[in-house]
Amino acid sequence: MPDAAPGGLAADIERQVSELGYELVELEVAGNRARPILRLRIDRPDSVPGEPSIGVDDCTAVSRALEPMLDAYEGLSDRYLLEVSSPGVERPLVRPRDWSRFAGQEVSVRGKGTLAGRARRLDGELLGLKGDEGQESVALRLEGGEDVEFPLAEVDKAHLVYRWGGKRP
Repeated sequence: MPDAAPGGLAADIERQVSELGYELVELEVAGNRARPILRLRIDRPDSVPGEPSIGVDDCTAVSRALEPMLDAYEGLSDRYLLEVSSPGVERPLVRPRDWSRFAGQEVSVRGKGTLAGRARRLDGELLGLKGDEGQESVALRLEGGEDVEFPLAEVDKAHLVYRWGGKRP
C-alpha cells in the first residue's frame, strides 16, 4: 500500500477535517488492502509552535466525524483502522504553506541529496519560502549565521525542532 492515500480519499479526508476547524498535517496509509491503517496528524490552523494545540478530545472528535464517511467509502475495506493524533512538538513541515507559516522557527531539514552544497541534513532558523509555486526555494539561516537557499523539491523530510527548556545548544 502506498505512503499516501489515493487522491480522492485524501482529498475527502482533508476537506472534512478542514470543515471541523482543523488542519490535516499529514496522512499516511499503512497496512494492506484487507486491513488498511489510516494515520492522520491534525493541528489547529492558528497553533503556536511549542504550545499544546491538539488534545485527546480533538482527536476523538475528528475520528468520530470521519468514521461515517470512511465506513461508506467505496474501495476502502471495512476493516480499516483509523489513528488520529497531534503533530507533536516537532511538527513536520509537509506543504509549502508550512514553510511560510513557521518562518522564524528552528527546523531540521533532510534532503534527498546534499542541500545547498553542504550536507544532507541542515539545521537552522527557517527564514521562509521564496519563489513561485512549483519553483519554491527554502531560505535557512544556519547556526553560524550564514543564510543558504535550496529548492523545496530537494527536501525529503523536515520538522520543527523543540528544545526542552527553550534553550539552544
